[in-house]
Amino acid sequence: MKLSVNIHKELTGFTLKTSFETMEGSPLGLLGASGSGKSMILRCIAGLETPTNGRIVLNERVLFDSEEKIDIPSRKRKVGFLFQNYALFPHMTIAENIAFALGDLTKKQRSEKVKEYITMMKLQGLEERYPSQLSGGQQQRVAIARALAIEPEVLLLDEPFSALDNHLKGQIEKQLIETLASYKGTSIFVSHNMEEVYRICDNVIILSEGKVEAYGKKGEIFENPPTIKVAQLTGCSNFSRIQPVATGVFEAVDWGCRLKVEKPVPESVTYVGIKPSNIDLRRNVQGDNVFEGSVVGLNEGLQTVTVYLSLKKFDGKSSSHYLQWEVSKEKWARVEKQTTSWFICLDEGKLFFME
Repeated sequence: MKLSVNIHKELTGFTLKTSFETMEGSPLGLLGASGSGKSMILRCIAGLETPTNGRIVLNERVLFDSEEKIDIPSRKRKVGFLFQNYALFPHMTIAENIAFALGDLTKKQRSEKVKEYITMMKLQGLEERYPSQLSGGQQQRVAIARALAIEPEVLLLDEPFSALDNHLKGQIEKQLIETLASYKGTSIFVSHNMEEVYRICDNVIILSEGKVEAYGKKGEIFENPPTIKVAQLTGCSNFSRIQPVATGVFEAVDWGCRLKVEKPVPESVTYVGIKPSNIDLRRNVQGDNVFEGSVVGLNEGLQTVTVYLSLKKFDGKSSSHYLQWEVSKEKWARVEKQTTSWFICLDEGKLFFME
């Protein structure tokens, strides 16, 4: 199963210009801030929006081609779409909602198909209820069943957890992962939540202002983001401009320290970063990339503490640009009691360099 998208869409005050092909395997994640064009890409694939120009091909079948004047109607594209609000018909029962898109089948075939997906999504006993009589999680399962019932070649999921509370989200996410694992077609999962994308997808596209900033395996993109934009969208908050000082030595201008780096660094690199969870402490200043510093603030969350650190600069003054260190509450309780002097380690193996 393969989907190829190369489209340009002009909107008032916004331009979407994106090109990608799906990889084999797990769902493809589209990660980006609100307004970055994620949902518009899905709507163009589904035929609910028309690109200004470009081409969309699904399994060697052209769905849209502006030059060839091809624009297959949405109902004929074999695309399943799970909307943010589920878009269930309030005046139809659950069984009727699932059967709605099966108009080409006989009554008996529709009934059998509905029963199959009612069972798959564990909705037995709810067939004659209406959407208003269901919980949010049940409504989502109905929407997934309806999207899958047409046996789509591509399944599009637009922020499927946005309407669920945290308790329901955990339950439904597990079931969705299991459903997608057995689905044989291409699937695209859209979210602005990096944790959701990381858990559900192996391959990720980072989208910013209508353009693809990065595309690849999630581990590579999250651990070694190529640009500042990608780093920010994948949860990193520690950046500094860098300047070469000598062979293997770079000045981190904003952090006020000099970093020793053994691996080659391309000349195009202008920034260094480190994830908040990858900062470490040492008992003394011995070793490469270990710097004296101080704690300048705390931000306590449910499970972790974000510690704001300031490094001591060359002139002995403290840097005004803070590093964020994310640590479990248990570890912070131990460290806070035991530590009198702060020696902060920015391990070379945990640093990443960006253009």
